[in-house]
Amino acid sequence: MSRKRHSKLKIAGAVCLSFMFLAGCKSLMIGSEEPTISGIAPAGLSPTDSVEREIGAKEHPKIVKAYGGTYENRQLEQMVSKLVGRLVAASSEPSRPYRVTILNSPTVNAFALPGGYLYVTRGLIALANDKAELAAVLAHEMAHVTSRHALARAAARQNSELVNKVMDNMVSEPSKGATVKARNLVTLASFSQVQELEADKIGIETSYLAGLDPFAASRFLETMGLYAQYLTGRAEDGNKASFLSSHPTTPERIKSAVFAARRYGGPDIGTREREDYLDAIDGILFGDAPDEGFVRGHSYIHPNLRIRFSPPQGYRLENTSKAVLAVAPDGSAMRFDGVNVSPDVPLTKYLTSGWVSGLITGSIREQTINGHPAVLAAAEAKGWTFRVALIRVGAATYRFVFATTEPNAEFESAIAETVNSFQTMTYEQAQAFKPLRISIVTAGYGDTVEKMAARMAGTDDQVALFRILNDVKQGENLRRGQKIKLVTTSN
Repeated sequence: MSRKRHSKLKIAGAVCLSFMFLAGCKSLMIGSEEPTISGIAPAGLSPTDSVEREIGAKEHPKIVKAYGGTYENRQLEQMVSKLVGRLVAASSEPSRPYRVTILNSPTVNAFALPGGYLYVTRGLIALANDKAELAAVLAHEMAHVTSRHALARAAARQNSELVNKVMDNMVSEPSKGATVKARNLVTLASFSQVQELEADKIGIETSYLAGLDPFAASRFLETMGLYAQYLTGRAEDGNKASFLSSHPTTPERIKSAVFAARRYGGPDIGTREREDYLDAIDGILFGDAPDEGFVRGHSYIHPNLRIRFSPPQGYRLENTSKAVLAVAPDGSAMRFDGVNVSPDVPLTKYLTSGWVSGLITGSIREQTINGHPAVLAAAEAKGWTFRVALIRVGAATYRFVFATTEPNAEFESAIAETVNSFQTMTYEQAQAFKPLRISIVTAGYGDTVEKMAARMAGTDDQVALFRILNDVKQGENLRRGQKIKLVTTSN
């Protein structure tokens, strides 16, 4: 096990099992999820530019670490840097400095910190189809900076927390206190939604003034929504946002973005610069980084650690920097990670060391799984039923945690199938798995969506992903000479 991967897999001790599961249930991030910012000036004070830069500089290393480091690609960096410079010149604050970082993460995300710190993931860059779409994202984040949204949001959150604390101390009737707290949450959520729509509007204007297609924002929002649906297997629920959602629903944002773009003209206004963009992203890493392991179909493979396993068909796998997660159609879930356990410590002793809440000691049983010592057990806590499996491979220890609120025979069968599929690979077998990349190719005479999609590697539902990656709608055909994106294992 590599030290880098081991450090990402390990979990701090004395963690409640139910908390571990709930903390790991985050899906694809679409839009501008801003991280929590510490060190914000007290509400009512207007921080200077130097204070904003200090905040950004303090948080920057944390962001880079949380997202797997920076993605090193000179050609890509130059393209993004020039695009940001173009947008800054067209913005309301052309003298404001920015620092843009490409994060080595497959998630589709972008966000900003005070002081002009902009972040965009390689996953988002791979999904975009032209410079105008990427510009729409970057201009949106620049608008958060110039509008000081992060600071305003932090101040509002600080005020809300103060109100909640006062209510806890002053209100003797629990239901009345709960009502006030709920109202505060709704107010904060609405505040954030207004910020997002405002940033969309400002970003669209900035892109237009930079000579780029103002309709790119609505186009890319639609693509992100389709990609989220592809990954999760679930469509967004109509036009209704959760009453605690910090972002407007995708349909709402698309409608608002189209309205904002129409102020500047028709769909053909501005440039997209698609060819130059595709040339710049040719060869970009797609999906998981090599040191994080890969999801291939319904299997997880880690070539460096030479391990693999496969949950049953229907479970949707997601590989994160901390753990591998999977969710079944019925809501049952799985978490897989690695833990620091000395080879001298028996697995049963580690299992009973207190990190499992509600452990049923009578359920503990030792067995061998594909030649490796293992321990399995059950637990129940706060309405959840858990199954835990520990497997030791040499000096490494791996951990499966399964959770459901409705245990049944199908749940037990899925556990057995997943755990029993765990196996090690030979060096030759492991080397057969290569990282995925975006390859830019040119459609020839007679090439169809289906024909080109069949050339894609390591993906499910190739035609659907091909259409999303290339913004090819149902009923549309490829044009001879058209540049397109394919997911391949080519370097």
